[in-house]
Amino acid sequence: MAPSTNVDPIKTLDKNGQEIKSVGFQRFGFDSEVPIDLLRSLYLRSHYVLSAPVEQVDNVDTKELADHARFTQGLNAYQSKSIYHPETQSISYTTLTRFPPVKLLPPSERKRILVTGGAGFVGSHLVDRLMLLGHEVTVLDNFFTGSKTTIGHWVGHPNFEMVRHDVVEPFMIECDQIYHLACPASPPHYQFNAIHTVKTSFMGTLNMLGLAKRTKARFLISSTSEVYGDPEVHPQHEDYWGHVNPIGPRACYDEGKRVAETLTYGYHRQDGVEVRVARIFNTYVNPHDGRVVSNFIVQALRGEDLTVYGDGKQTRSFQYIHDLVDGLIALMNSSETRPVNIGNGDEFTIGEFAELVREIVEKVQREDGVVPERRVQIVYKPIPIDDPQRRRPDTTRAKESLAWQPRWTVRMGLEEMVRYYKAKMAEGSI
Repeated sequence: MAPSTNVDPIKTLDKNGQEIKSVGFQRFGFDSEVPIDLLRSLYLRSHYVLSAPVEQVDNVDTKELADHARFTQGLNAYQSKSIYHPETQSISYTTLTRFPPVKLLPPSERKRILVTGGAGFVGSHLVDRLMLLGHEVTVLDNFFTGSKTTIGHWVGHPNFEMVRHDVVEPFMIECDQIYHLACPASPPHYQFNAIHTVKTSFMGTLNMLGLAKRTKARFLISSTSEVYGDPEVHPQHEDYWGHVNPIGPRACYDEGKRVAETLTYGYHRQDGVEVRVARIFNTYVNPHDGRVVSNFIVQALRGEDLTVYGDGKQTRSFQYIHDLVDGLIALMNSSETRPVNIGNGDEFTIGEFAELVREIVEKVQREDGVVPERRVQIVYKPIPIDDPQRRRPDTTRAKESLAWQPRWTVRMGLEEMVRYYKAKMAEGSI
């Protein structure tokens, strides 16, 4: 008989001590609200549920199953039945999975939405939300940094279509809204092929704006706080023009996004395309993006020392993915055409953040009865070229125009992510 997996589900309290039971809201005539447990069953879950051969199910480690059940409790019917075999490092995939329930919208309310880069970190979370809301979603991705596993649970659904395509090449489709997210976003990824990064930002945006013009679709581009470069103004507001090195190693991304914004407003002024520009500040979840949040959590869970580049005095602001998706949907459906910062105003030095990650990992380990061999230390290494010293958004415009502000504190999001990474490491996928 397999061990019981009846464990308490995750409960997250907001700043006022109220449990967060849903994300999203009804605003600007668009309902984006979905239960948080249903979303968790999609992204805080394994791509397979058993790390043992079928005939050895009775011997599966109780703790591992309990960790998995914490993320999927009550929604196991919508989980993959694929099986992982640790002794041979192999996985047996299956298509026998029931799709999560999606809202049944009348045709007049159901939108046809194109998401470029929809298999990436931000894109896949946006796709999950839009699908659960009952819309028809087409994902365009060349899988350079994205992965089919992030959205594989929707393949075959009547409302979903996935197309392998590079936005550098033209693409034709009928749609009502375009979320243009396609572009590698972390320094290791966008510096890997700097020329293609610039082409993606320029040619990809040009092609998608052309599509929006032809179909009269509303167009939202995911810009970035990197358009401000190493800022001389703090915090950064949308009217600040930035301080960017146009020939440095980060320029392929920074200047690529700046020219993408130029193109976007060119189409808006010249051709009347409805445009929205979201300047996204640091967001976290993805364990493979090579950025500071994921690096710290993985290092701490593995018992490795945390690597801080520079003296640790440079600052960053971190937002949780649900807040970002809320902001993107609110901006898309609002009437705001100016650039809007979407980020969390809570500012940390990188050194402080490393200590916070270490503290939360130790807390989770204590709660789970894990005693590490030693306490991880924080080590310092030389800072990369053009690494910004301070980064914090002025989100006044988002609050006033979108009635949006972050609900998740950094500590709340980090604790959820530490448990997620820990379960992923136990199953062998990190």
